[in-house]
Amino acid sequence: MIYLNNAATTWPKPEQVYQEIDDFFRNYGTNPSRGGSLGLSIVERKIFEIREKLAALINAQHSARIIFTSGATESLNLGIKGIVKKGDHVITSCLEHNSVLRPLNKLKKDLGIEVSYIDVDEFGTLDPKSVAEAIREDTRLIITTHASNVIGTLVDIKEIAQLARKNNILYMVDAAQTAGVFPIDLEEVEIDLLAMPGHKSLYGPPGIGVLYIREGIELDTLIEGGTGSNSLDPYQPQVIPDRYESGTQNTIGIIGLGSGIDFINQTGLLEIKEHELELTDQLLKGLIAREEVVVYGRKDTISRAPVVAFNLKGQGAAEVAYRLEDKYSIAVRAGLHCAPLVHKSLGTVEQGMIRVSFSYFNTKKDVETLLKAIDEILKEIK
Repeated sequence: MIYLNNAATTWPKPEQVYQEIDDFFRNYGTNPSRGGSLGLSIVERKIFEIREKLAALINAQHSARIIFTSGATESLNLGIKGIVKKGDHVITSCLEHNSVLRPLNKLKKDLGIEVSYIDVDEFGTLDPKSVAEAIREDTRLIITTHASNVIGTLVDIKEIAQLARKNNILYMVDAAQTAGVFPIDLEEVEIDLLAMPGHKSLYGPPGIGVLYIREGIELDTLIEGGTGSNSLDPYQPQVIPDRYESGTQNTIGIIGLGSGIDFINQTGLLEIKEHELELTDQLLKGLIAREEVVVYGRKDTISRAPVVAFNLKGQGAAEVAYRLEDKYSIAVRAGLHCAPLVHKSLGTVEQGMIRVSFSYFNTKKDVETLLKAIDEILKEIK
């Protein structure tokens, strides 16, 4: 199979990720902070080291501000629900995933908060000036994606971060499609809350995610419970990261994530980015050259992630995706991609879109095979 659905989850993972998970699972049956064995100290040290690696990856000064979650969805929920209160106003965009939209909708329903949804242009570009115009005295939070999971368009998070800082507003970024591909420097871009999935371009396994919380920011907790520390205290510990990490940690996921970060560091972030954008450019040029194909978003690799959305004129996205997988063993993603507002903006709610997304393990041959398959499908439907 040619796997081109890496925006959902990357596959395959680097071989070292499989090996590290297998070795750890077989040899260390311990739960961090809940015992006194040699194995426990090894596990705790590994988890500490992985926090340090994550902090270095995004240039965060304090690794204790790296919180492990079950995924970017939990990270986004923790950030949004931990900050936004009754009477607050939130600014977001029409590019967002349901992991942002649905928590906000729940708060609208339960707390009566107000949300401004900033629309995008025909290329999916979010204008920071439109964000600035939406700011009110009661604006508590601005939250945007770093790159659309549907059409790949990058958001100018640096300018929005400056805008938020100038107006004393918190800024949260969903880096689901960029962490592990694009550099994120928290000293250069003053993001207050950063959500990252472990299982996408950080090459970890499913079930692990990260939330970075800038120093000085406190969130209400989503859950409370055992942390392995201060057991006599009837209330949740205030020390970080324990405050936000109740219950048994996904140590297998954390170990796998750490190995994925090792792969990124060994390969080089720039090398990964250049390779994936080279494939993106190859695909864009091939699709644009075919008159029967409609490409959404930018038509070049400037300000875009390695995510490409398109349709065949007059054809349902789901039907084309089914043919690609059934006849050609090419896995893509069709539909609304859990991001309904961008489809409303671009007029593709009924048709949906076909999405292709790359990882470091895809090749130019994969793109050539996809384009040939599209040509054959176009001949069949004429």
